[in-house]
Amino acid sequence: MDYRLAFDLAPIGLILSEQRVIRDCNRHVLAMFGAEREQLIGQSFELLYPTPAEFQRTGERIVASLDTQGYYADDRIMKRASGQLFWCHVTGRALNPQDPHASGIWSFEDLSAHRQLTATLTAREREIAALLIDGLTSKLIGKKLGISPRTVDVYRARLMKKYEAATTPELVHKLLIA
Repeated sequence: MDYRLAFDLAPIGLILSEQRVIRDCNRHVLAMFGAEREQLIGQSFELLYPTPAEFQRTGERIVASLDTQGYYADDRIMKRASGQLFWCHVTGRALNPQDPHASGIWSFEDLSAHRQLTATLTAREREIAALLIDGLTSKLIGKKLGISPRTVDVYRARLMKKYEAATTPELVHKLLIA
């Protein structure tokens, strides 16, 4: 079997990384992010994030959240080459769990067909929205992001106002269908 061909034609976006730098990617990633190969290879993952701060915080969260086998997954907002933001499911595996950013393989699934961004959100609101969708409590979100549960509640209230939701379950529902 030609593994290079399988990698390139996989029905999901795949990226090989070293130290959070893109070393290789397949065609699906290029189409999803609207980029040419030369725009991504050798570049930091930072260019796929809405802000440098989100890139930094996500990297810290990955290190803190890897399981014993080196796996990590979440839904997050990513940025296309055009600047357009979109929801993306990211799953990855660090090849060395003791050094999570040394090298890894990451899959990307564009969720925008099922989940649209309908409100303008701050970087922190995007992070909290993604973790609310995962079903985390304010206490767990606070622990994951290194902020107090009360701060999480403030951001949740802002999200509820922006999405005109009366309850957290209604907010999550609106985030999922928006």
